[in-house]
Amino acid sequence: MARSKFRKYVLDPFLGLDIVQWVFAVPVSIIMWLIFATCCTHVRNKKVLKEYRKKPAVFVVWHGRTMIPSVVMALYRIRSCAVTSRNKDGRLMAKIQHMFGARAIFGSTSSGAVSVLREGVRVLTQKKRPIVMCPDGPSGPSLHLQDGAMYFAKMANVPIIPVCFASSKSWFQTRWDRYLITLPFSKNIMDVGEPIFIKSKVKTPGFEQERKKIENICVKQMRDLDKIFNLMRVEEGLTATEFKRKMREAKKLEKQGKK
Repeated sequence: MARSKFRKYVLDPFLGLDIVQWVFAVPVSIIMWLIFATCCTHVRNKKVLKEYRKKPAVFVVWHGRTMIPSVVMALYRIRSCAVTSRNKDGRLMAKIQHMFGARAIFGSTSSGAVSVLREGVRVLTQKKRPIVMCPDGPSGPSLHLQDGAMYFAKMANVPIIPVCFASSKSWFQTRWDRYLITLPFSKNIMDVGEPIFIKSKVKTPGFEQERKKIENICVKQMRDLDKIFNLMRVEEGLTATEFKRKMREAKKLEKQGKK
């Protein structure tokens, strides 16, 4: 109990301070660049990145697969806006993405949904800049394409472009999204999918059918990449809350087994 109170009232507020997050974000971005420099990275379908470098589009990247795309999109000088949540983790991620040239749009499906949708559409239609977002963020369900990307694409009449990567040497973090960290001297493959346009007049249930179709494309993209390097199978439909519950139950069972 004492540990949880310390985390809630001391550690979390401290880690939420802007200055602390910047102190963390700068070295993290440098480490990402250094790791990338040691790797051999092959980008599939480069022509799409080049075509939409300065054109409006919605790039969707699974929450657990942002490391290599962040670096590659910076190398291609894609001046994007990244949709991120307002919580502590989201603000930290925004600072890291800022180091790669992406401006933050704060909001999520659970908080500030209307404002982020309005700002995102403005960026796409007026500023003509691409948006990058994690369609299963900020807390799942994992590998589930939420409606946000669909609404952006439909309202701004721009394509959704799936992006994913896999690495030969990788470490999966123990999190709901199984965040993949590329290790030094790895072989990476980053796949850029073909642009997918949403019909402007599509409505329910056609909207859900379109959403599910794009979700299947994104999931298949990741599964196909992971098979190349024989990576672990990432679970579908797992939320951050459910993952924490499972971890607590596993620790409880482990303690009971030791008695």
